[in-house]
Amino acid sequence: MGPWHDCPGSWDGARALEVLLGSDDIRGDEAEFLGYVNRSLPDAELDNFVDALATRIASFDKWAIANTKRLVNAASLPPDVEIAAGWDACLTSITRPAAQERIKALLKQGFHQPGDAEKSTGILPGATWAVSVVSAT
Repeated sequence: MGPWHDCPGSWDGARALEVLLGSDDIRGDEAEFLGYVNRSLPDAELDNFVDALATRIASFDKWAIANTKRLVNAASLPPDVEIAAGWDACLTSITRPAAQERIKALLKQGFHQPGDAEKSTGILPGATWAVSVVSAT
């Protein structure tokens, strides 16, 4: 999906533009406030929370889980035609020479590999490549 479809439905255009064009890292507590994630937990609590939630969900009837997911997706995801259009625009823009230059620069700095570059993408020189990719189309 294109970046717009990744934004929570409660965001207005101004909030989406701030996040997409600002192209900065978002702290967990801020992401929770914005509705980008369900919840933000301290690292020390994360594993226990995920394990407990996964165990609880796994204990439910698989048919009920699958149908609940299907119904939630039908009610909350945009139509396939909108997803396809956003995704096509995103993929097309990534092939632009300016985007390719920024992507190469980020990869040289360690983007998409374990380490500081991956953890701090928002502050890397050239990290606004997503902005160029998204806004130039």
